[in-house]
Amino acid sequence: MQLKYDTVIFDLDGTLLNTLDDLADSVNTVLEQEGYMTRNLEEIRAFVGHGVKNLMEKSLPAETCEDEILRCLSSFRDYYLKNMLCKTRPYDGIEELLKSLKEKGIKTAVVSNKLDAATKEMCSFFFHGLINVAVGDMEGRKKKPAPDSVFEVLKQLDSKKEHTIFVGDSNTDVQTAKNAGLICVGVTWGFRSKEVLEEEGADYIIDRPEEFADLFRRLSKE
Repeated sequence: MQLKYDTVIFDLDGTLLNTLDDLADSVNTVLEQEGYMTRNLEEIRAFVGHGVKNLMEKSLPAETCEDEILRCLSSFRDYYLKNMLCKTRPYDGIEELLKSLKEKGIKTAVVSNKLDAATKEMCSFFFHGLINVAVGDMEGRKKKPAPDSVFEVLKQLDSKKEHTIFVGDSNTDVQTAKNAGLICVGVTWGFRSKEVLEEEGADYIIDRPEEFADLFRRLSKE
């Protein structure tokens, strides 16, 4: 019998992993090296979610020219790829959630605006054997909130959107789910507030990873 939902797609930063400290350290290392004022954690939190170019662009002064942004972005990428596992950790309860989904035969994936290489490496390092497909930002494919990465994942998993749930912590994730035609579960333990998720129109909102199992059961019965 076909399960009502047999696939769950997760965002990465702010949903499965708390990456904020490593992102902030990497941004501020570059800013310091280049003679710019550093950014605090809350500023970095607000800038995360739209890809690394946007993160670097927002972190630099508003009048920074494109060439300088790209130069700093290159330095950021080099530094971050070498230091992205220093402080990053899964949120409490995430590993148990992924194991539970695997035991139930649910297909899982990650769709992120993080660099594709970093996305794949992090999923392999922290969640080896628990994520079926991981897709990040790469040239030639539109970032979230465009649905392109979601459609790529569905194709690789041989899944259908009507049997798929999208889970994320940001307005970008809610928009992505809507653009792809997926039901969206917003999570409040990440980088955006419950109010942002409500305003964006998340279908459901949960405060702890443990709540997803109950929600999944309810949705499967509806």
